[in-house]
Amino acid sequence: MAIFRSLYAPLYFLVFLGSATLIISNGVSRGWLIPLFFGSVAVSLLAERIAPFDDRWNSSHGDSRRDIAHAFVNEGSILILVLLLPIIASFVPWPSVWPDAWPFWTQVVLAIIILDVGITLTHYASHRNALLWRFHAVHHSVRRMYGFNGLLKHPVHQLIEISVGALPWLLLGIPTDVAVVGTFAVVIQLQLQHSNVDMRIGLLRYLWAVAPVHRHHHLASETEGN
Repeated sequence: MAIFRSLYAPLYFLVFLGSATLIISNGVSRGWLIPLFFGSVAVSLLAERIAPFDDRWNSSHGDSRRDIAHAFVNEGSILILVLLLPIIASFVPWPSVWPDAWPFWTQVVLAIIILDVGITLTHYASHRNALLWRFHAVHHSVRRMYGFNGLLKHPVHQLIEISVGALPWLLLGIPTDVAVVGTFAVVIQLQLQHSNVDMRIGLLRYLWAVAPVHRHHHLASETEGN
């Protein structure tokens, strides 16, 4: 069980993100990302029962329908954004400077880093600006943490967060396929952040905001969680 707790987070992230990268880079239909997403949810829920951080969080708190509704709306908005990327990018008045000659997987890594900077800065501001906090507080309203409710967000905050994160993509001229895998990485990361798995990540906790770090931030008050 100790091995499971230590390996779960990196394997979960690398297997699902790696699978998405292989699917898209090999020209396979993007539609295969849908069953891959549901597979990631199933694995997350199963792992939470194998090695739970808190057994009580594995039982519904009357929040299942709400979480499903938020996931549907928020994942739908991300999908729409990805579909609109080529149209929005056509308004950028300069040619693409994205390093599309790089190997596909290195482009994905770059895309994740760029997106993460924008999302992190928006998150930081959301804990310090009263107006942004009103929207972000919805995400902090959960009474338990499990992988699937990482997708619980106010649609307005979701739009602000993803827009700030994706703006540099647009300005740099990111290829749509790279953007698709980058946004899929967000879904995987959110599930790891909120997971009820008693995962052990060692020194990675200083770099990687998954459940062991995120639980305190999430369940504390607006100021203590900072």
